[in-house]
This record gives sequence, structure tokens and C-alpha cells, in this order.
Amino acid sequence: SVRAVVLHGEGRAFCAGLDVKNVNNPMHARANLAELLDRPEGAISNLAQDVSYLWRRVPAPVIVATHGVCIGGGFQIALGADMRISTPNCKFSIMEAKWGLIPDMGGTVVLPELVPKDVAMELTMTGRIFDGAEALSLGLITRISDDPLTEAQHLAAEIAARSPDSTAAAKRLLDATYTESDDKRKLHLETALQRRLLGGWNQLACSAKGLGFPVALTPGFLQRSKEWSAEADEKAEAELRAMLDS
Repeated sequence: SVRAVVLHGEGRAFCAGLDVKNVNNPMHARANLAELLDRPEGAISNLAQDVSYLWRRVPAPVIVATHGVCIGGGFQIALGADMRISTPNCKFSIMEAKWGLIPDMGGTVVLPELVPKDVAMELTMTGRIFDGAEALSLGLITRISDDPLTEAQHLAAEIAARSPDSTAAAKRLLDATYTESDDKRKLHLETALQRRLLGGWNQLACSAKGLGFPVALTPGFLQRSKEWSAEADEKAEAELRAMLDS
């Protein structure tokens, strides 16, 4: 039933990252971080990486609104979202180099989708601070706004007015388009997703409304339809694998 997610920080900043005191006490850091860095059997990410990466697994779009500072782990959380809206003077940094570390919350998986390798290396190796205006010019954020939370909420409402089925399908398709190298798989995924959308209740309601018919959006339009249930997802995955093997 979730149509869109908005993440934001309370108070003066979005997120300033880890507690520096833990970094300055190696024994304490090892004891506290060992569990976070261990990957559960069968999982693709560890607990620390899940803080950022889990948002990519949410079917609904995730929008981050940043202000104040968004550095270190906070920046990696923002990178895990689908869209980022920031104040022009928000301070960003891949801060881990300052503490003799590398980014370890999955943000580096997203960077290649947003910036060239040389830009990613410069920001990661220097840990320099840059503002929202530069982040926008680099492609690291989606929009600049003096009131990012309100704008994020408006964007979420605009997306929520669309079919939840096509929104989930678009996120799935575009994630694959930007991360997969196999064109065959991407094209087959596009076909498989479109087949699931065509003729569904939400698709028919959208088409009728788009053509000017007086369509009342019934409660069925307020959630993902049965064609997009967990069981339907599993069936579609099996069909997609069969298509790829053919």
C-alpha cells in the first residue's frame, strides 16, 4: 500500500554520519562494527550496507530531502534513494577518507550510475566538502530547493497519483537498465513487465481517465493490484528466466 517514501532529517541537518569517537577507539570500533560488517548467509549485503542499499529493494520510489549537512554515512543513505532534493547550501562529503576508511554502506554501488569514475575517485579520495549547487552540477542530486522536504512531499504526491503497478514496474526496469550489462535481459524484462501491466485493473483505470472518461478511483487503485502480489512476482521471475534461457 506504500506509494512513495520520503526520507528527511530532523533538526539542523539531514545526517552527519558516524560517531567519530568510535573511529578514534580501534578496539571499540572493531567490537561494535564486526557484526555490522558480517554478511548473513545468502545475503548480498551486510547490515551496514543495508542502511543504504535496502531502499533500492523497496518497490515504491524513495525520495530524500537533505539540508544542513549530508556527509559520510548520511551521504551514502541519500545515495541509496531514487531521487534526492537538497537545499543549495547543504554540505556534502564522502567523508570516510578523513578517518582512514573507505565508504562501506553500499553508496559506491550507486556512484557509477550518477558520476564518471574520475569524479567518484576524486570525491572519495579527498573527502572534500561540496555544496548542493555543485552536487546538482555533478549529477549527485536531482533538484535544488529552498524547502526540500515540501518539494519532496509534493513529488511523492504526484507519483502517488499514478498507478502503483506502473510505478513499481518503472523502478524495477530502470534499476535494471542502469545496472545490467546484458541488453537481452533488459529487453526481455521490459517485455515481461509490460505484459503484466497490460489489461490490469490499474492500467485500465489509468487509460480510461487519460481518455477523459469519468473514472472514480476505487480502493483497488490505492494499492498494488493482484498482478503485482508477491506470488505474481515469483511467477514472473520464473517466466523471465525461461525467456532468457530460450
